[in-house]
Amino acid sequence: MNWTEQQIPRQDGRVAVVTGANTGLGFETARRLAERGASVVLAVRDTEKGRLAAARINGDVSVRELDLASLESVRAAAAGLRATHPRIDLLINNAGVMYTPRRTTRDGFELQFGTNHLGHFALTGLLLDLLLPVPGSRVVTVSSNGHRIRAAIHFDDLQWERSYGRVAAYGQSKLANLMFTYELQRRLAAHGTTVAVAAHPGISNTELPRNVPAVVRRPLTWLAPAITQPATAGALPTLRAATDPSVLGGQYYGPDGLAESRGYPKLVASSPDSYDVSVQQRLWAVSEDLTGVRFPLVRAAVAA
Repeated sequence: MNWTEQQIPRQDGRVAVVTGANTGLGFETARRLAERGASVVLAVRDTEKGRLAAARINGDVSVRELDLASLESVRAAAAGLRATHPRIDLLINNAGVMYTPRRTTRDGFELQFGTNHLGHFALTGLLLDLLLPVPGSRVVTVSSNGHRIRAAIHFDDLQWERSYGRVAAYGQSKLANLMFTYELQRRLAAHGTTVAVAAHPGISNTELPRNVPAVVRRPLTWLAPAITQPATAGALPTLRAATDPSVLGGQYYGPDGLAESRGYPKLVASSPDSYDVSVQQRLWAVSEDLTGVRFPLVRAAVAA
């Protein structure tokens, strides 16, 4: 049986935080959760766009400023959420940038790695203690098929200071999303309340590819009707990872069509490299050092 939005259970009484929820996949994810009864926080860089998005959603929706390219903003957003929400049921790490020219975050990190991975790593660590007491809570991180394309964790040059390739840098950041999910799940297992899950949208028609070089963007525009799906469909793997009662920690969901480019959400496998535990653990340690964010409750459980 194909999993559709009709299978999303009621979310009454649940609190969901969705990053990048003013447009595209994040908006569709937030909209459907709110329509199912969740109290949804749109965590967005541009709060005016966030308010316009919130006005288009039926349900309990609020807006919180969050710029994942600034650790100061991440900390401020986490502090604000802690002040207004004593519990969180769903943290959906959706926001991201793709194929950007060489730029850095406010903290000096390569923009794609800093936004897609380090920003979400820090946000999760700062909010995790609001999820841990909540049975059935989940951290869902959105990766991409890009994690298979020229992707590796370049510990010798994580910030691409020696040379820069926008495709490879994006691949590193999306591979990092998966490795973070798998290592987080390993650390969460002892708690038995919160799980970490990943998802990818296939090839969805959103604003994300706006930085694709023109020589590639033109052919993609012509081919789009055949190889892409609307954001409403692209959000389904995330929604399944977030709400399907059968989901287990450490799983990865994506479309069931050819090359996982489009279709209904199903359990999929990520690249062999993504399952390397030693690299996952090294990436975790490096991410803690770079962000200054520790996961003390998780570490204590593992040590015990």
